[in-house]
Amino acid sequence: MHAVIRRYEGVTDQAEAGRRVNEEFLPLVRQVNGFVAYYWVDAGGGVMVSTGVFQDRAGAEESTERAGDFVRERLAELLPHPPQVTAGEVVAHS
Repeated sequence: MHAVIRRYEGVTDQAEAGRRVNEEFLPLVRQVNGFVAYYWVDAGGGVMVSTGVFQDRAGAEESTERAGDFVRERLAELLPHPPQVTAGEVVAHS
């Protein structure tokens, strides 16, 4: 399995970002081959973090492409800074 974590800072409206991710992005990311799970977390202080888990690296990479497109098209005014992206193979889980 592979995971992708994206940390967004300076989020201007956490509630609206969460609504759009839940209603509009989740259906898109669920279509990625190898999708396992996705989480969108309000970490407070204008920070939001997404975590996506996929069966393989190709799915994780496709999710990153879809996320980038979605942010540009639907969240740019709410997420003014590019995310810090961390991705890699899951080596332990339960």
